[in-house]
Amino acid sequence: MGRLFGTDGVRGIANEELTCELAMLIGRAVSVILTDKNGKPPSVMIGCDTRESSDMLASSIMAGLCSMGANAVMLGVTSTPAVAYLTSKKNMDAGIMISASHNPSEYNGIKIFSSDGFKLPDALEDLIETIILMPDKYINVSSSKVGRVIYALDMLSDYKKYLISSATAGLKGLRIALDCANGSASQTAPEVMKNLGAEITLIGAEPDGKNINRGCGSTSMEALKKTVTENKLDAGFAFDGDADRCLCIDENGEEVDGDFILAMCALDMKQTGRLKNNTVVGTIMSNYGFTEFCKANGINFIPTKVGDRYVLEEMLLGDYKIGGEQSGHIIFRDYATTGDGQLTAIQILSLMKRSGKSLSQLKSVMKKSPQVLINIPLSGEAKLRFYTDSEIQKAIKDEEFNLTGVGRVVVRPSGTEPLVRVMTEGSDEQKITESAEKIASVIRKNLL
Repeated sequence: MGRLFGTDGVRGIANEELTCELAMLIGRAVSVILTDKNGKPPSVMIGCDTRESSDMLASSIMAGLCSMGANAVMLGVTSTPAVAYLTSKKNMDAGIMISASHNPSEYNGIKIFSSDGFKLPDALEDLIETIILMPDKYINVSSSKVGRVIYALDMLSDYKKYLISSATAGLKGLRIALDCANGSASQTAPEVMKNLGAEITLIGAEPDGKNINRGCGSTSMEALKKTVTENKLDAGFAFDGDADRCLCIDENGEEVDGDFILAMCALDMKQTGRLKNNTVVGTIMSNYGFTEFCKANGINFIPTKVGDRYVLEEMLLGDYKIGGEQSGHIIFRDYATTGDGQLTAIQILSLMKRSGKSLSQLKSVMKKSPQVLINIPLSGEAKLRFYTDSEIQKAIKDEEFNLTGVGRVVVRPSGTEPLVRVMTEGSDEQKITESAEKIASVIRKNLL
């Protein structure tokens, strides 16, 4: 078995790669890890997004947990950051979110949080895999010690109150659109934004189990752009399936990605004395224009590997307060232990109200450099061969040399999708496009 865990939990096509049997084994392994020496039964919070396979996988995980003596506390449909927040607030021993985030509906995933609401470190994920590989070593508890499933749908109200409390200004007078990706945000975002005083236009909020992320949400912004411009709204906010990401559309219909969000929020935090250690954390995929923004404003920028878990690890290591990814995972560590799309939208709207500026004015603090991104679908086996193919590695080095001083190249297998991503960046758009296409053609020739 290859490593189960990618950069954001276990992912796969539901009932083919991510099966009920595997989900149950993960539940058993989590219970084994959490049971203390005195045999005290652990309690594990469970949440899921709106995919039709989520209930099936939740039932399997809960069966695995209970068979080893753990109690499962079921939240129902909710967001990934809600599970992280409530796991910590309600003193749970762990939290599990069933979601494949921004992926299509046929995929699903399992994300695990520790008792303090943080994603598990690699060492614990490796331990879970070890237990899964030797299931016969761990025997089910006796019938008198079987765990219980506790339904706690009302706990979601605490998460809504927390979101509302994070606002630093009322939102009355703002007219906004929300695209909930037919996913988790449908359960909370409309109510929260209305409570804060915003006038909302809602799209992507009618989940049917199959339409999550389909033509909506942060991976498909056209419907939101049309809604904002046709209705002359102040801004639009797009979440992904489990609502841990947020991307925006300004009043002119222009996209505001995670780099712009980091820039405007980090600058505000610096100006108000809240940017601890004068540092913001991003990734190697952060736009070159963002690094130039940081230099121009005297802000330290630390890039990490791609994945919000690596961003958070660096933030904890240096005690930094804001970090994130271009894709819209933004972590405000004063409020949360993970990226939270709804929290991000509230912080941006609060900034708009406090500053009196439009979203386009706020994003103007940063100028984006041209960037080319080519996604190449590959099998898992082909992704592994990417690292050892000498012709591919030579093509990458050649284009890195060609762009020396005028641009950069980043080529990496995705940790959440069956893809290899080829990214080039620089001031000469034609030159970086040619470099990206040269690398992509070699990858296709050798791995497809």
